[in-house]
Amino acid sequence: MTCFSYSKAVLVLLTLSCRPLMAAELVYNPTNPSFGGNPLNGSYLLSNAQAQNDFKDPDVEEALANQRTALERFSDSLESRLLNQLLNDIEDGGSGQLVTDSFFIDVEQDTLGSLTVNITDRQTGETSEIVVSPIEIQ
Repeated sequence: MTCFSYSKAVLVLLTLSCRPLMAAELVYNPTNPSFGGNPLNGSYLLSNAQAQNDFKDPDVEEALANQRTALERFSDSLESRLLNQLLNDIEDGGSGQLVTDSFFIDVEQDTLGSLTVNITDRQTGETSEIVVSPIEIQ
């Protein structure tokens, strides 16, 4: 056999053994929901990002140290409640005072209906006076 016949035979075998080639269009499917991906991927991507994050916030320890205790929150709530009760008593025509760790609060109502609130700072002795006059509706 000649070289020409070998090349013809190889060409025939290659032609018979090749399958038809198929091609398809490439389509991009984003993963991140911010860029049009599936919204169900969001929590997965966030948890992966948080797992890789090794940054420590330096203000966290300071913020935890500055948090108010349960006793301080309860004390503030109680002071607020007592001040509210005092103002409700004033509404009924009475007067009264409230003493807290920081302030003396005196509330008085005169016969004309004006309300006077005297607030004295216990540490500095500074005094503030708030006078609320009744509004006449005509």
